[in-house]
Amino acid sequence: MLDEFIRTALQEDIQDGDHSSLACVPEDAVSTAFLLIKEKGVLAGMQVAQRICEIYDPNLVLKAKLKDGAPVEFGQVAFILEGSARSILAIERLLLNCMQHMSGIATQTAYYVSLIAGTNCTLLDTRKTSPGMRILDKYAVKVGGGANHRFGLYDMIMLKDNHIDYAGGLGPALQRTKAYQESMKLDLKVEVEVRSMDELKELLSLPFDYHRVMLDNFTPKDLKAALQLIPQGIETEASGGITSETIRAYAETGVQYISVGALTHSVKALDMSLKAQL
Repeated sequence: MLDEFIRTALQEDIQDGDHSSLACVPEDAVSTAFLLIKEKGVLAGMQVAQRICEIYDPNLVLKAKLKDGAPVEFGQVAFILEGSARSILAIERLLLNCMQHMSGIATQTAYYVSLIAGTNCTLLDTRKTSPGMRILDKYAVKVGGGANHRFGLYDMIMLKDNHIDYAGGLGPALQRTKAYQESMKLDLKVEVEVRSMDELKELLSLPFDYHRVMLDNFTPKDLKAALQLIPQGIETEASGGITSETIRAYAETGVQYISVGALTHSVKALDMSLKAQL
């Protein structure tokens, strides 16, 4: 999946040639460049940068100075790149786009993780990722200290509000899910979203095997009350509108997981530059 992303991104950018470099840089020119960190944060994307080099030009040599997950600040050098000057210029933007974006996610995630430190709560990402870049986004969340929710629609069954409404309610949604798993010979984990205390009570009254309940848009007060009703052995997750200002209050309720879309859907890229070394 990563290789496919890299090849597609290179094709998107280069097409029939990097004419700027072809026009003025000698074919046999060999050079060195370094990745300069220009902002405080958490580094992510070093393995992706290495793979970009390997795919585009196996003769490029990337000498890592830092590792993914390292706290960084202005003036540090993440890696030194040696090889064909034309190759360095051809992959420069893809290297920067990936590492800036991933480091932004890792930095944001590390900040959110710090806000719930000392609780027993785990921070999760969501599917609110950049199309085609989910593998990068979710890896960056892990680098920042968070954990991954399901990767996509295929690796878990998650009955959210629209599924339940389209199915005609919780009962029919759960019955059809059980029948579907049996007919397809699947054994996927099942998570069910509830939107109110009444819906939670209805869910708990139904005979069905699910592994996690998502409590959506509950206040911390209501969430704490809801957790008292959920039997041991069923995982709990809070979601919906949880911000950096409110996440601590949610984590202190005792909920096991908190999912935050903002980890990936609205992040600021970490500032960095690839500089020619003469």
